[in-house]
Amino acid sequence: MSRDPRRPLPPLDQPALERAALRYVERYATTRAKLVTYLNRKLRERGSEGPVDIDTLADRMAELRYVDDRAFAEARVASMTRRGLGARRVQDALRHAGVGADDAGAFRDTLEEGAEEAALAFARRKRIGPFATAPVERDRREKQIAAMVRAGHAPALARRIVGLEASGDDTDWEG
Repeated sequence: MSRDPRRPLPPLDQPALERAALRYVERYATTRAKLVTYLNRKLRERGSEGPVDIDTLADRMAELRYVDDRAFAEARVASMTRRGLGARRVQDALRHAGVGADDAGAFRDTLEEGAEEAALAFARRKRIGPFATAPVERDRREKQIAAMVRAGHAPALARRIVGLEASGDDTDWEG
């Protein structure tokens, strides 16, 4: 006994596209660019019934503040720096999410000021440098530096933190 194939979903009209956009923005923190990408994908999958205007719909979602690129960027910057990721990695994530240069640039100073704190958080999480359980050899140190650079930290800062030695106090570092 074979199963009946699923019935194809009906094409989207403007009201159906608006409902899809509302469902998307209520479920996910997103940017205007990601919303447009999502809606274009839905149109490719299901087709359209009549004219649809994605850009106007995305603009209206932004006007209603259902989509706010600056708020998205602020939350993403805070989250990623808490996890110990560096400025370059955070800026790449914002660019990938479609955050504009103006909105992303608003957090450049925040990223620069918190660079050392984020690098130490990454080192603590990965047990690098002063947080290592035992001294490491040169080749392992180079791998740790590379991990910090991949996490978006400047090479000079990564070398400095990997070269730190732990003191008895958790806030005082000897280099």
